[in-house]
Amino acid sequence: MSNDAAALVAGAKEWATLYGDYSNGEEGAVLTAPLRFRAAWAANDSGALADMFVENGSFLAGDRQLMNREEIRSYMAEAFAGGLKGSRMVTDVREIRMLTDSVAIAITDGGIIPDGQESLGDADRIRIMWVAVKQNGDWRLVSYQSSPVTG
Repeated sequence: MSNDAAALVAGAKEWATLYGDYSNGEEGAVLTAPLRFRAAWAANDSGALADMFVENGSFLAGDRQLMNREEIRSYMAEAFAGGLKGSRMVTDVREIRMLTDSVAIAITDGGIIPDGQESLGDADRIRIMWVAVKQNGDWRLVSYQSSPVTG
């Protein structure tokens, strides 16, 4: 197997573990939205990250409430050019709850690992609530809100 093929297989195996207990069914499909958000963050790609939201999606970033894709894109472009440059997000799924056939909530634990660090510090742990909606057969984010996890 070539080095490129081996890297792809290793990457696929790593991403498969991110689904936890939700690797199949509609819950697994819901989880693709937060995981694509995470992949866009790892690439520091503000456009791809913003495109994971519906047009009027809501993203709570610190104390700032971003209310549409363009605000999210602009804010994250500045963040990825500044203090979040090279950072990556880690998440572990706690729960996925289907509210209807086309609306779901996912709850994850994780955080943001700054560039140059190998792991997440205890003080940097967050819990994220993702609200997702199915549009044209694809899951998109309506809302992202994170809170610090302490104690």
